[in-house]
Amino acid sequence: MTTAPQAPKKTTRARKAAIIEQKPKVRLPKRTRAEGDNPGTGHWRVYFLEHLIETSNVSASAAYAKTVPSRVYRTRKQDPLFAAQWDAALAEGYKNLEMDLLAYLRNPNPDRKMDVASAIRLLTLHRQSVAQSRAQGDDRSEQEVLDSIDAMIDEMRNRAAANAALADEPDESDEQA
Repeated sequence: MTTAPQAPKKTTRARKAAIIEQKPKVRLPKRTRAEGDNPGTGHWRVYFLEHLIETSNVSASAAYAKTVPSRVYRTRKQDPLFAAQWDAALAEGYKNLEMDLLAYLRNPNPDRKMDVASAIRLLTLHRQSVAQSRAQGDDRSEQEVLDSIDAMIDEMRNRAAANAALADEPDESDEQA
């Protein structure tokens, strides 16, 4: 009999942690990682935008396009054209959701479940965010808005006066008769 303590059991915790923290399945090519993203690399954007229209889900669309969400967000930040296409795809996705909701409300199919309250809430929030972004884009002072309204009213008055003058003039065919 020995008095030496037993050797500790070897655990596989370190190995399990390494397995859990694997790299993502979708990796960027070395060339792209080294050079950074530029507008001409790959066709992933087309697949991403198509799937974004269908799902309005960035992560799912990135996986469908076989890229990572960080690359998608970085490209959106760096490329204004891609950002505009992204916004257009999301707008189209919201239109599709609205049409799906309308079709479901007109003919509820028991095979297909839809959370109508959540869909309506989502569409309402989307409309509010679109209105807010439009208001931020149209960042004019109160005086500029009033001046533009005055100019529009003056233009309408000028057109009305011109139309009235045309109506008061005798027709050339009436003078010849």
